[in-house]
Amino acid sequence: MKKFFSRMCCSIAVTAFILLMNVSTGFATSDAELNWRHSTITVKGIGLAPKNAINYAQRIMAARRAAVVDGYRHLAEAVKGVNVDADTTVEDFMLTSDVVRTKVSAAIQGAEVISEREIEDGYEVTMRIAMFGSEGSLAAAVMPPTAKREPFPEPIQTVAPSMPEYNTRAAVTGLIVDCRGLNLKPVMSPVIKNDQGTPIYGHTNLDPSQVIANGMATYVSEPSDGTTRAGSNPLTVKAVSLENHNGYPVISTADANRVLIENKTSGFLENSRVVFVY
Repeated sequence: MKKFFSRMCCSIAVTAFILLMNVSTGFATSDAELNWRHSTITVKGIGLAPKNAINYAQRIMAARRAAVVDGYRHLAEAVKGVNVDADTTVEDFMLTSDVVRTKVSAAIQGAEVISEREIEDGYEVTMRIAMFGSEGSLAAAVMPPTAKREPFPEPIQTVAPSMPEYNTRAAVTGLIVDCRGLNLKPVMSPVIKNDQGTPIYGHTNLDPSQVIANGMATYVSEPSDGTTRAGSNPLTVKAVSLENHNGYPVISTADANRVLIENKTSGFLENSRVVFVY
């Protein structure tokens, strides 16, 4: 009987949390920090201490529990607005798939409390979830499976590749796409196209487990910030435009040809060593 009661309580708690995600919390998503450089979502939760607490310990414990629930609410609202690709948000996937909905709920419930403190009349916690990671991440919940992995396209023979502006004595270690001034929208699953409309980089070209674990690209504000992912000798190209609601960078066909040629030698695209400057 005790085991049955315990399972029932757990089931009720999980169900209540999932239902909570569909309720408008009244919290603005701007309260959350979406850090695309480090691929994290961070929120603060605040809980007020109950006035009827019988002692200090009960007061703090109750306020902390309320702060964590408040943090879950902030995360649930923030996560819904994250773009998986240029056309689809996490909420769109949740509305069409019960499996995704359950996985997203689990990712939120597994959020890490990275700091906490007592405040006047209550308690504050700072909570964080990872966008990418093999387990418990947002990507593990929402990234669509790749039915068939596609090879990278061949360079277009009628267009000469652009001339390299990197250290030609060393292998290219990664790709930096400079999108500054174009209002690039960060997404979890970006696509790079050439200016003839051909995709040269997308999740269908990559190992799905690697995409979930490490993501497809890092978003930074300065090219120098991209060396951690793109390495010490990256190939840098300038985006000429954006497509799909500003989520997909477009580069010249000459630059795309250079990227594909260099990738055959060092395989930086296969290893998703890609950085977007925005």
